[in-house]
Amino acid sequence: MRLNTLAPAEGARKERVRVGRGIGSGLGKTCGRGHKGQFARAGKGKVKAGFEGGQMPLQRRLPKVGFRSRSAGDCGQVFLYQLATLQSDVVDFAALVEAGLVDSRAVTAKVVKKGELSRKLTIRGLAVTAGARDAILAVGGAVE
Repeated sequence: MRLNTLAPAEGARKERVRVGRGIGSGLGKTCGRGHKGQFARAGKGKVKAGFEGGQMPLQRRLPKVGFRSRSAGDCGQVFLYQLATLQSDVVDFAALVEAGLVDSRAVTAKVVKKGELSRKLTIRGLAVTAGARDAILAVGGAVE
């Protein structure tokens, strides 16, 4: 085999159709575009996706459906006044789920400063806001 003998397989490359070359060619006069109309015009054949000729498109006829975030339920929120109701002195994620303060579908939880905390607690393995951390430490608690 030599580079100067390489050629595509027989029938792999077709000659382009030459339109507008007379009646005998089969594609003369209107060049296969039919008579008049949008698709007979030069450069006017394309319409945007979903266009239905001026009729109200399907995606605009159907009612809008709201948005529900997939990650919204991942992180539960717990307030300081809710932590005060817990019996144990050590608060972790399992204790919050067991007490029903966090949704069972949640993966993590965050302690937010809302309300007061009167007794000292140890927060373990939870995210804590800066205000909540200060409130917990002020009572003598700990955040791990």
